Parts: sequence; structure tokens; C-alpha cells
Amino acid sequence: MKKHKITFWITTIIIFLFEGVMPALTSHTEMAREGISHLGYPAYFGPMLMIFKVSGSIALIIPAIPRRVKEWAYAGFAFDFIAASVSNGVVDGFGFNAFFPLIFLGILILSYISLEKISRYSSSLQTTV
Repeated sequence: MKKHKITFWITTIIIFLFEGVMPALTSHTEMAREGISHLGYPAYFGPMLMIFKVSGSIALIIPAIPRRVKEWAYAGFAFDFIAASVSNGVVDGFGFNAFFPLIFLGILILSYISLEKISRYSSSLQTTV
């Protein structure tokens, strides 16, 4: 159980930093705007994506957030990472930029699996008491 909690918190904090803190601090920069336009997305897409990323990462990191909301956040991030990989692959070819989001998809999956194991363990304790 302790191993799953450690895995959950490490992977979730990585996602929180990469998807919550970094976009909040850098989304207004010229480089971020150029990155969005380079991929062919409209200018309004960047701020909208930043709001979704920050709110989703907050939903994952706060324990009191309901389970269903966390699942929506996990799904949103999975779609985001897959779409980022495809977008970069189509525009720039399948190099490191196309592969990089899939690394974070793997981290996200580890976070979700760890949360599932923690939840199953917690619910089995409640039914035995």
C-alpha cells in the first residue's frame, strides 16, 4: 500500500508541475504563442488549454476532489497528450517532439493505476470493518 501511495504522489506531482504550474507560468510568452500557431491552432486555443490544464492538475492533486472529477481530469490529460503527440508528428515529423508527450502519458497512466490500487485497498478496508 505504501508503495502505491508513493508512486501516486510522485507521478501526480510530476503531472501537476508539467501540466499545471508550467503552463500557468509560460502560456503568455511569445514562444508559447508561436508554438500554438506553428501547430495550426487558433490564438484562443492557448489560453483555453492553459485553463483546462491548470484546473485539471488541481483536480488531481487535491485529495478532497471527488473521484469522478479526477477521472475526467485523467481522461482530459490522456486526450491532451495523445493530441499533442499527433499534432507534433503531423507538423514536424515523428521525432522527439512527437514522442515526448507519450512519456507523460505513461506517467499519467502510472498515476491513475496507483490511484485505483489505493482506492481498492481503502474500499476493502471499509467493507471489512
